[in-house]
Parts: sequence; C-alpha cells; structure tokens
Amino acid sequence: MTKLTKNKKLALEKIDASKLYSLEEAAKLVKEVTTTKFDASVDIDVRLGVDPRKANQMVRGVVTLPHGTGKETRVLVLCTPDKDEEAKAAGADYVGLDEYIEKIKGGWTDVDVIITMPSVMAKVGALGRILGPRGLMPNPKSGTVTMDIAKAVQEVKAGKIDFKVDRYGIVHTSVGKVSFSEDKIVDNVKEFMNTIMKLKPSAAKGTYVKSIGLSSTMSPGLRIEPKSVDA
Repeated sequence: MTKLTKNKKLALEKIDASKLYSLEEAAKLVKEVTTTKFDASVDIDVRLGVDPRKANQMVRGVVTLPHGTGKETRVLVLCTPDKDEEAKAAGADYVGLDEYIEKIKGGWTDVDVIITMPSVMAKVGALGRILGPRGLMPNPKSGTVTMDIAKAVQEVKAGKIDFKVDRYGIVHTSVGKVSFSEDKIVDNVKEFMNTIMKLKPSAAKGTYVKSIGLSSTMSPGLRIEPKSVDA
C-alpha cells in the first residue's frame, strides 16, 4: 500500500498548475492522480464567455456520450398506468404516478433522472420547488417530457446527459469514470465539447470557451488547452 501512496504522490507532483495540458495528457494524468479507493467520476468544467442571466445567452443541451458515464442512472418514470409496462420494459427503476408524487412531496428524491409525459405535467409541475433546485425537473427540451417513454428511458440509461450553464457561466458534468481507458475519456470529452460548440449563442461575443478543466473526485483540476479538444 505504501508503494501506491508513493506513486500517487509522485503523480501529484507531476501536475503543473500553470500548464495547459493536451486532452490526451489530461486524460492520462487524471487516472494517475486519483487517490480514492472507489471508482471516481471524471468531471469536466467548461467556463464559457456568456452571460447566463440573459435568455439569449443560455447554454443548455443534451449529449449522449459514446461510452456512457460509467454510472448507473436511476430513472423514475411518472406516467399514466397504460405506460407502466413500456417504462418497466425499457429499464426504468421506478414507475408510477400519484404514489411517487406523494413520496416526492414528502422529500424523497433518490433518483438521477425523472421522465414524464405531457398529459401529467400539471401534476409534476406542482413539484417544481422540490425538483427544480435538484436539477430533476422534467423538461421537453431535454427529452424528459415525451410520449415516447421507452426511447427516453433507453437513451438516459445509455449515457445521455442533460446539462446547462450555471449562473457563473460554467458547465459542469461527468464524462466517465477513472476506470475508463484514456481513449474513452478523450472520446467522451470530445463529444461533449462538440455539443457545447454547436450550442454557441449568436449573442455571445468574444471568446466562447474561456477554460476547460478536467478532474476526478478528490483530485486536483487539470487545465486543458481548448484547441486540443477540437474533434
């Protein structure tokens, strides 16, 4: 165990806070410097040159990572009884309506994604104060309010993620696990950044991608040279 700690220490010494790493270098290093015993998530932080307070500069989208996120996504489907079997067959972890609405009102939010259908949005909308702050509110733009429940569940389970810029102009999300190969981390980051680039608001002036950081749970952040991410 001492040897591992020594290796990690050496790896940490390799990180130069003032350096801009290529995506490939960062993907390699983030695996080396992670000191957790569990399979940590690899996270990306992208600082954008936008003003999120202005509606025409909001950056929000969905992306399906080629290699998934590596984590089990717990999905709750709030639907009418005729859709129950479809949701269960597609792999939803929880399926129902009124009983889950009551559970959520009682403070239960032990899921990662909630998918629903337009006809029950009035009921689901009443949960906004609980679901909104946790980023769980279903939204037609992210594909989580839909009549095609099965497709939505399958996409989320396959690694589709919903993201949006926060009030500081930063988009933060997970792009894999430390156990992923460097190539898989690189592929996922490129797909994510490709999506971010396509969403550039026409109202955003100046530099769009100001900085990109890659880190894992408990590891220092590695700054990435934005040009190295071009797919």
